[in-house]
Amino acid sequence: MCSWCYAFSQSWTALQQALPRDIEIVYLVGGLAPDTTEPMPPATQKMVQQAWQRIEQTVPGVHFNWNFWSRNTPIRATYPACRAVLAAKKQRAEAEPEMIRAIQTAYYQQAKNPSLPETLQACAREIGLNKAVFIEDLGSPAIESELQHQMQRARSMDVYSYPSLQLVHNNIVFPIAIDYLNHRTMLDEIKTIESSFPAKLRAFDD
Repeated sequence: MCSWCYAFSQSWTALQQALPRDIEIVYLVGGLAPDTTEPMPPATQKMVQQAWQRIEQTVPGVHFNWNFWSRNTPIRATYPACRAVLAAKKQRAEAEPEMIRAIQTAYYQQAKNPSLPETLQACAREIGLNKAVFIEDLGSPAIESELQHQMQRARSMDVYSYPSLQLVHNNIVFPIAIDYLNHRTMLDEIKTIESSFPAKLRAFDD
């Protein structure tokens, strides 16, 4: 649900296609905004809208459906979307990135509210998940436990802003500078780390 993560999706896709095959991609949900049913305060709405404007002005090809703000009561709760990603992965491993894209599409292109269960259920249906199983998993203690675990792991890697890329190499965490416009700068940084600290690359965390 982070608009800058959405802005990063094009560069991120290009980077994944260019990464050496021995790098494992691991997604971590960061949490960001806890559960609430309260409407997003006007000041927060303004902050998010300003982020959308900056993105449209600085990242070519990224546009938002501004009808979201007139069609919905915005709610600043991102934990439900995080749980949806984890529930999708539980059903089918490859559904994890599919759910991320489905939520981003629903939110930013279709002007749907990703904080609502019905939006997340529609996303699950669109990517071919079993809706009944998805609904059950979404509210399960196991998914909640995994959410807390992943958030704690992200914090242990000093991840407090999004999007974030961390390269785990030789049990050392290397932050990779985000480039929204050119994936090759990130690829070069990764290759530099690999050549400077020879060993098998173990993981690539988002």
